[in-house]
Amino acid sequence: MNKVVNNVVDACEGIKDGMTIMLGGFGLCGIPENSIAQLVKLGVKELTCISNNAGVDDFGLGLLLQEKQIKKMISSYVGENDEFERQMLSGELEVELIPQGSLAERCRAGGAGIPAFYTPAGYGTEVAEGKEVREFNGKPHILETALTADFAIVKAWKGDTEGNLIFKGTARNFNPMMAMAGKITIAEVEELVPAGELDPNQIHIAGIFVQRIFKGAEYEKRIEQRTVRVK
Repeated sequence: MNKVVNNVVDACEGIKDGMTIMLGGFGLCGIPENSIAQLVKLGVKELTCISNNAGVDDFGLGLLLQEKQIKKMISSYVGENDEFERQMLSGELEVELIPQGSLAERCRAGGAGIPAFYTPAGYGTEVAEGKEVREFNGKPHILETALTADFAIVKAWKGDTEGNLIFKGTARNFNPMMAMAGKITIAEVEELVPAGELDPNQIHIAGIFVQRIFKGAEYEKRIEQRTVRVK
């Protein structure tokens, strides 16, 4: 089944105000840059965005924050975005902070059809407030519910016309589990090849989870934090 769409405009068709959207990536690595830019152009508002982080002020999800298109962020790490901090402290932005492993597992559970699971992460902190607690092997665990989204938008290194995806290096972060958890999954790829060209043993996400795929434009591939050694 050919799942290729012409461009990012066609890929993002149907995204509307108030929807919940998952966006893959870690920091600025493996983020769907083209699709985020298109969401800015669409001007959709009141979005709930599920992403490990919120980009930086002038890149990634920071662009949506600048235009005040996000109502709620469900994230793990948000420390690189001044506008995010301003909106959160002023009460303009609703924020749910989740331990990173729990966020990943909640997305994976959503894609696997598992409604909830128990984890020790967050017990005894604000994360556990209002959540069911059970003891396993003498250790308290809190109940976390799965996450799903109206749209999941991911970025892969290579994909084929049937939607099979390969992620490169550390871009294989939140992208695979989010690709499984969207009602509609959009994949933008650096390289798009005919079906059958990818080695089945190298595929990270099967095309059954992807509804739309397109070849993205050039990627900036920024470095969020550069650390050098000083002699």
